[in-house]
Amino acid sequence: MFSKEESRKLREEFWIAFGKSFPNKWTLYKTEVKGLSFKFHFDLKRAIVSIDVDSDFEQRIRVWDKLVALKSILLNDYLHEAIFEDFYLLENKKEISRIYVELNHVSIHNKNTWRETMEFLNQNMLQIERFYEEYKDIIDS
Repeated sequence: MFSKEESRKLREEFWIAFGKSFPNKWTLYKTEVKGLSFKFHFDLKRAIVSIDVDSDFEQRIRVWDKLVALKSILLNDYLHEAIFEDFYLLENKKEISRIYVELNHVSIHNKNTWRETMEFLNQNMLQIERFYEEYKDIIDS
C-alpha cells in the first residue's frame, strides 16, 4: 500500500515522464466544440484514452449524435476497440457521454507497466486527434 503522498508523487512522476517521453501539444480541452474534450486517465487498474462529451443535455445530444454517425469510420480507421457509452457515470457521479479505449492490468503504482501504458496513451490519443482533425467540421456543424 502507498500513502496518499507516495501515490501523489508516483502520479506526478508518471505524467512528467510521459510528457518527456512523448512531447506533444495535445488538443485535450481545446477542441473548439463546446463540451467536447479528449482525456487521459491512468489509475490502479487501467489506462483510458477518451473522447468525452460533457455539456448541457441538448448540446451533449447534438455532439454525441454526430460522433455516433461517424462510429463506423472511427472504429474502422482509427480506434478499432473503441467503446461507445451514451451514459457514462464518472467517479463523481456526473453523467457524460464517452468514447474510449482502455488498457487493463496496468497500474500507476507499478513502474513496470509505465512504458506499455505510455505507448498506449500516446498511440491512441494520436488516433483520436487524427480522427478529430479529419472530421471536426462535421462534429462542430
